[in-house]
Amino acid sequence: MTTSPAGQLRSIAIGVTDLEAAERFYTGTWHLETVARTGDAVYLRGTGSFHHILSLHRGAQPDVRNLTFSVAAPADLVSIAQRTESAGGRVISGPAPVDEPGGGTAVVIADPQGRILRFVHGDERHAGKDAQRDVKKDAPVRITHAVFNSADVAVAQKFFEDALGFRLSDRTRIMAFMRCNSDHHSIALADADSNTLNHIAFVMPDLDAVMRGAGRMSDAGWPIEWGVGRHGPGNNVFAYFVGPDDFVIEYTADVLQVDDSYQAGAPSDWTWPPGRFDQWGVSKPPSDRIKQAQKKIRFIEHTQ
Repeated sequence: MTTSPAGQLRSIAIGVTDLEAAERFYTGTWHLETVARTGDAVYLRGTGSFHHILSLHRGAQPDVRNLTFSVAAPADLVSIAQRTESAGGRVISGPAPVDEPGGGTAVVIADPQGRILRFVHGDERHAGKDAQRDVKKDAPVRITHAVFNSADVAVAQKFFEDALGFRLSDRTRIMAFMRCNSDHHSIALADADSNTLNHIAFVMPDLDAVMRGAGRMSDAGWPIEWGVGRHGPGNNVFAYFVGPDDFVIEYTADVLQVDDSYQAGAPSDWTWPPGRFDQWGVSKPPSDRIKQAQKKIRFIEHTQ
């Protein structure tokens, strides 16, 4: 399979207005685990091997600080830095040591629409089997994808292809699904009026875990805003929620695994009968609340 220097999506850093309340939610209800803490940030792990998959940073308003990928080799950092500017992005720093829990060496870049992306090698990992931990069966394993709203999907898509070696998996009427490994997509780009965050997807062990997680969220007063259902592109099961600070978060499972033989679909390949919102035909449409929340979280801008 053709490989991308981007490797695998590792973590996302977000700004939250109430750090303590956000930590209680993401540990007590969403079922992540605090693995490190600084004065103004909390680092949360899933059940997989990554040191952390979500970091919460105290801020005046909700925002996205960066998205981080874990790369396979130091040479991948050099390749990304060399290809970024010629592809229309900007190198902010690196390769240089990472000064936060998890460590490693990173290249930090901004894409043509201002999103900050980090690529890390040599970061800390947890033991693969985690034999000594009481792993929750209904806890997220890792982040499987993030969806970005884009005012110009063609520009963003070309950058991810040229600078980072992503490939198009499918194109629907409103979204381009991009992959950098065997997951059907690690990034998706949604046609929109502005460059904001659409949602973050956390992969669960299986369908039962998605259902148990959805039930736990509902019990805690966080209703399902879209789902439960099964998507077309990616074939993944989904349940969407609006979490603290109106971040849209998804429990998902059964993400389609692809290789170079996968043929990218066009919008005409991904249509539903009128009134249907997923493969199964059981999901209600996305709520008005989630439609608004999917547009509002902005990315911080790096000035230099």
